[in-house]
Amino acid sequence: MDGNGRWAKQRGLPRVAGHRQGVEIIKSMVQTCGQCGIPYLTLFAFSRENWRRPSAEVTLLLELLASTLENELPGLHEHGIRLRMIGDLSRFPQRLQRAIADADELTRNNKALNLTLAINYGGKWDLLEACKSIVALVEQGRIASASITPELIESQLCTHELPEPDFFIRTGGEQRISNFLLWQLAYTELYFTPVYWPDFNQDCFDQALQTFANRQRRFGKTSGQIKQLE
Repeated sequence: MDGNGRWAKQRGLPRVAGHRQGVEIIKSMVQTCGQCGIPYLTLFAFSRENWRRPSAEVTLLLELLASTLENELPGLHEHGIRLRMIGDLSRFPQRLQRAIADADELTRNNKALNLTLAINYGGKWDLLEACKSIVALVEQGRIASASITPELIESQLCTHELPEPDFFIRTGGEQRISNFLLWQLAYTELYFTPVYWPDFNQDCFDQALQTFANRQRRFGKTSGQIKQLE
């Protein structure tokens, strides 16, 4: 969800104004995914690299995240949305950690939409933690190194309860994945748009979905093989 700060700068506003408008777009996208029958939505809300930003902006971001969770949680639960967070949550202020715990407890049995927020998350960190877990299993004698498989690695990732993503959207004009879901995006369709996140409206989302619908996903097979299955 890139471009909040630049959106605000264009309008002569403080960067936090862009982040606040970005929250409104999140609410809109969650509603749209529910209406379209999209069962999983994962949002990269705060990366491990974002700690490098000015401390005042980081503080405001974390306060905005905590207040948004507190304010929106009842409505999310009412609409049957399962909310989970992935990433290293231990570094966050106590208020935010409580809001995260409350969200997980309240919505864990909901089925309408699986909404995941990646916060203090990084793909390299995720893989590193998975490797540490697997090494520990080998050292404890619970598994043999020869039995390490892609499926075992996947079981140790933050996203082990989620399917691999079908579609990746990045707003803001940059054409990179910026350390997001490095393992999980292996066969994901990528889509990049110059539109800043606060301007990413329903029409923009529809255009992205149409692009996805027009792609042929082969997963290593030939076009001819795919057509035979259609």
